Amino acid sequence: MIQREDTIRIPPHYLGKELDEVADYLARKNFEGRMDIYSRLVIDATEVERLGDGRIVHGDGAVFQKVRFKALVFQPMLHEVVEGTIVEILKFGAFVRFGPLDGLVHISQVMDDHIDVDLGNMRLYGKESKRDLRVGDKVRARIVSMSMNERSPRESRIGLTMRQAGLGKIDWLEEDYSNRHKPEGEEPAKKKVKTKK
Repeated sequence: MIQREDTIRIPPHYLGKELDEVADYLARKNFEGRMDIYSRLVIDATEVERLGDGRIVHGDGAVFQKVRFKALVFQPMLHEVVEGTIVEILKFGAFVRFGPLDGLVHISQVMDDHIDVDLGNMRLYGKESKRDLRVGDKVRARIVSMSMNERSPRESRIGLTMRQAGLGKIDWLEEDYSNRHKPEGEEPAKKKVKTKK
């Protein structure tokens, strides 16, 4: 949550209305869902207040009003570890939604195994490990590349990896943890097999 000041343009047809309500509406409309100059995505703008009187520019009937507001922002960082949900499987990898953005885990970055793509069942499948990745699975990944699109944040290109220790599908991580912490002599945990309903 940050505090921010900026200027909004109040068109002439709003000038007969309550200016505090108009400023609140226009601040939300102009800033929410957009990137600021620091590549932070503004999720929500709240507590909007007008600062002083607005300015009128010759030749434009609108009022330019300075406002202060609190903004809830989301800023992914390079090398940050994120948790998200698989939202799409493609022949070249999987898209992960984390927070308000999506990132791509390229097929070469899913796991240390040869991977088959099963688009009919929307899954990626490890040949030797028999582990699979499907839409809806929860995963932990690390951001390895970012190219933020300030005009359309949802179209930003964010590259992810799940090939390092502590990363991958959450079920795999839990299975690996329980296998490492089994008392001596106990059998390793078996992978749960999902049955179709």
